[in-house]
Amino acid sequence: MFAVVPNPIPARMKGLNRAEICDVNFQEFVRGWDGDTQAKPSPGESILDGSALDAQGFCELFESQLISRHLDLMARVLRVQNKVFYTIGSSGHEGNAMVARLTRRTDPAFLHYRSGAFMAERFRKLPAHAGQKLDPIMDSALSFAASAEDPASGGRHKVWGSKPLWVLPQTSTIASHLPKALGTAVAIDHARRIGHALPIPDDSIAICSFGDASSNHATAQTAFNAAAWTAYQKLPAPVLYVCEDNGIGISVKTPDGWVARNFRDRADLDYFYADGLDLAAGYGQVQAADEHCRRIRRPTFLHLRTTRIMGHAGTDFEIEWRNIEELCAVEASDPLLRSAAIALESGAMTKDGILALYETTRKKCFAAAEDADSRPRITTLEEVMRPLAPYTPDRVKAEAERADYADRRVAVFGGEAKLPEKQPAKHLAIQINQALHDLFCKYPETLLFGEDVAQKGGVYTVTKGLHKAFGNKRVFNTLLDETIILGLAQGYANMGMLPMPEIQYLAYFHNACDQIRGEAASLQFFSNGQYRNPMVMRIASLGYQRGFGGHFHNDNSITALRDIPGLVVGCPSRGDDAATMLRTMMALAKVDGRVCAFLEPIALYMVKDLYEAGDGLWLTGYPSPEQAMTLGEGRVYGKGDDLVIFSFGNGVPMSLRAARIIEKKHGWRTRVVDLRWLVPLNETFIREQAASAKRILIVDEGRRSAGVGEGIITAIVEGGYGARPFQRVVGADTFTPLAGAAFLVIPSDDDIVAAADMLERG
Repeated sequence: MFAVVPNPIPARMKGLNRAEICDVNFQEFVRGWDGDTQAKPSPGESILDGSALDAQGFCELFESQLISRHLDLMARVLRVQNKVFYTIGSSGHEGNAMVARLTRRTDPAFLHYRSGAFMAERFRKLPAHAGQKLDPIMDSALSFAASAEDPASGGRHKVWGSKPLWVLPQTSTIASHLPKALGTAVAIDHARRIGHALPIPDDSIAICSFGDASSNHATAQTAFNAAAWTAYQKLPAPVLYVCEDNGIGISVKTPDGWVARNFRDRADLDYFYADGLDLAAGYGQVQAADEHCRRIRRPTFLHLRTTRIMGHAGTDFEIEWRNIEELCAVEASDPLLRSAAIALESGAMTKDGILALYETTRKKCFAAAEDADSRPRITTLEEVMRPLAPYTPDRVKAEAERADYADRRVAVFGGEAKLPEKQPAKHLAIQINQALHDLFCKYPETLLFGEDVAQKGGVYTVTKGLHKAFGNKRVFNTLLDETIILGLAQGYANMGMLPMPEIQYLAYFHNACDQIRGEAASLQFFSNGQYRNPMVMRIASLGYQRGFGGHFHNDNSITALRDIPGLVVGCPSRGDDAATMLRTMMALAKVDGRVCAFLEPIALYMVKDLYEAGDGLWLTGYPSPEQAMTLGEGRVYGKGDDLVIFSFGNGVPMSLRAARIIEKKHGWRTRVVDLRWLVPLNETFIREQAASAKRILIVDEGRRSAGVGEGIITAIVEGGYGARPFQRVVGADTFTPLAGAAFLVIPSDDDIVAAADMLERG
């Protein structure tokens, strides 16, 4: 059993360096152990009577635990010397090595930051790689040292990750990874239904570990709810949620019994408990959870008992806020003490053998750290950013223009004569719809999902007919939860599919922004390009909806999207542009793994006319399948240089109408520039258009603060054209009210003309 806290507590145990105390505790415990010893078991025998764990398995798990512990101790020492960074440790959580042993190397794993033992154990499942066994100690040391040779992130973050081990790097594990773990589990079984070849075995499961405090997070709760919702409908979702319960979150204690009370009887989330502090007892319990999840294909909640030794992180001096009696009690529950006792009681190891392994492991860790410290680190901005936003223009262009699916198009559209390019000009909503049908013909791995997108065809009928044409396996409704929609998208992307999640309104994206900011868009960066989340996220966006106002349906703020590194954001204003832009976005996702946001101006969906009723000038023909739009390519209306108007989305037709009036009023030859691509802004193109301009107007339907217009002005000024007279027509810094009041908030044709008048007055 565990060590007993001495009473009175020795002076040594009252020291400030808890890492050193835990180190000494282990050695003293082994030397002082005086229990009965059994005959040494054979490798295949149970380590203790009644245990599901055999002796060989125990010895390997124990070694993985020791590796994890000494990595923590090494990090604590070297952190003081500024040789390693981000020293959040795994001490007390070493029982998660059992999860690694019982699952497969090809089971995608989204890990808690206290997963040192899990990683050490999973390495055992990796065959010799290029003639050389990979080393969990060296790999970890390189990560700790932020070395450019770190195989997980290339020195960008201390993360648990490995491409050959199918551990997808997580930069923060405060629940944000739970939705995509569920999405990955759903995707594993969904792939079979659409005939998609998985990169992993068909009977794989997804593993996701997190802490007891994180289980209370809103993102965790939405994942659990969605998992249960999925199971309730008898849809396979083999995700093993591992709650590593150490009873505390930084400094806030989890109430005793809370995790069990909260999850034990939750419908459609199958609960299992395992003692992560005791390898002999816990192994069979973990085994039962793994087998259940893999066989039944249902969401499974494994409540793994752990403890937290040495504080939350290297900078957490618990002695400053926790009493010494409590600290000593925690340290007495150290799972390594129990593992040592099992080793001795079973006869599997001797005292000298344990201590020798302990010191040998210590030396390996410090030697690896010294080696890692000598390896190169990232020294240039180019190196930092290399995996952030990969772009291979020639390959993307070739893929976007690929049109080798003619037969499928003819079948879907109902004959040659009914192909969209042979039809009269149509409005934006129809052309987006046609483009989606096209892309579904081109990419059999494409899925479209969200709220109301299937039978109904979306709130604005943009997805009408897709469900009928391609079936419920590829076009389907989700529960009303944007976080889960984007989590599903990441899961499908992880499994090699091309998801097209729909967010019903731009305002709703903000509910789930971190799924793109913190997860999808960051994965290539923090995995050094080894993993990717290709997707095209469609969002009904922006203002100007007459008769259907209010903030939630007229959100004109895209600031949150513009601020996400690596994200591609496009916003077409007309139907033909929408089609060619979508083709390029899908190619960017397919070829370069990019995360793209396609903003659809709601108010322009059904618009037919430009200048006056019945002119039909905002209808466009459908571009043939081999046509695509280059990333960053804008559209220019007119050749005038007396006034150049930069805009996008709804601002484009407004600017064209205003330009007519301005030309008549002031005699200025005018040019209107539709940027089309909002992230990244094509600064070269902007400067080229500004270079010949005598005057400049920026029409930005977003808000004054942090809008696209600020980026346009910056590009112009930094290009050396800041002396040109200019005005900015922009939305107000307010939420959008109802009814006619909405049009007091966002720019109008008259506002553009008024801005030109101000330029004329000088």
